Amino acid sequence: MIMNAKIGPPAGTGQTSGARQRGVTIIEVVVAIVIVAMAATAVLGAMSAITQRGAETMVRQQAVAVAEAYLEEILLQPITQPTGGGTPSGRATYNDEDQYNNLNDSPPQDQYGTVMNSLTGYSVNVVVAPTTALTGITAANAREIDVTVKDPNGATVLLTGYRSNY
Repeated sequence: MIMNAKIGPPAGTGQTSGARQRGVTIIEVVVAIVIVAMAATAVLGAMSAITQRGAETMVRQQAVAVAEAYLEEILLQPITQPTGGGTPSGRATYNDEDQYNNLNDSPPQDQYGTVMNSLTGYSVNVVVAPTTALTGITAANAREIDVTVKDPNGATVLLTGYRSNY
């Protein structure tokens, strides 16, 4: 004889057959919230540092671009004043490298004296001096050009160029 028997919880207990249901305790919820909060704090802190460094990098790159522009302008000039050259009235009329010595622009200007208002907070200082750093060339025929740019954060960029009268 075959009997059909059902195995399950005792009658009258209110439980149904199947898996027992289980909830989450308040302690488990609090621990999960603390873990998520710590992870979010770490991620946001890292993002903040990256964003700040990115802005500083942009400011530094702008200072380098300004210094390169000034140095290129100066290196395109001859070392000695051409014959018949008069006294210049501004950068647009400079006709040799020595005339840029002790140039101070704050904010930077283009070669025609137009102020670059978008670069307020930057300053440029130029020093042009005879040098013996180039082997075999006398100081009378060689120049060292130092262009220093100070950015709004106070950091400085120094570019140095050399030119000889060959």
